Amino acid sequence: MDDSGRETSGTQGAYPEAGTAGPDAAADGTNAAVDGTDAAVDRPGRSGLGRFARPALVAGLVIAVVCAALLVIIFFLDSFNATVYSVGGKDVQDATDEARSIRESYAAARIGGIIFLLIGLALAAAGGFLLYRDRNAPGRNGTGDEGEDVDFEDLGGR
Repeated sequence: MDDSGRETSGTQGAYPEAGTAGPDAAADGTNAAVDGTDAAVDRPGRSGLGRFARPALVAGLVIAVVCAALLVIIFFLDSFNATVYSVGGKDVQDATDEARSIRESYAAARIGGIIFLLIGLALAAAGGFLLYRDRNAPGRNGTGDEGEDVDFEDLGGR
């Protein structure tokens, strides 16, 4: 009984060593699952900024949607504060300190929301542009299209 801190099911065959042939082994004998490379799959990886296009697009859209929702909430809060303040016959556009504090209560959040909205939109636009630019790159998504034209009859075996 070996108490090395590693649980095993009792069979050594269930734990292949690095460099041995297994279900994920490449043709050169390396184990892709162990060494973290993508040697077992012949698909070219994106290089440069192209590999950041989808994450940038998704992150930009999420940032833009969150900031747009924040700005809508701030608009409604400003409207509510102005309505409550004007119930007593006062105007939120007055030159009093109280009216000015109500007008400026969400100014920092509004400015920050607008800045981050613009950053999110720019990030999404850049990601979308990179995806559009690389849309016809060979080997995209590992499709392996060699120019064969397969129609329904070929697939149906007729």
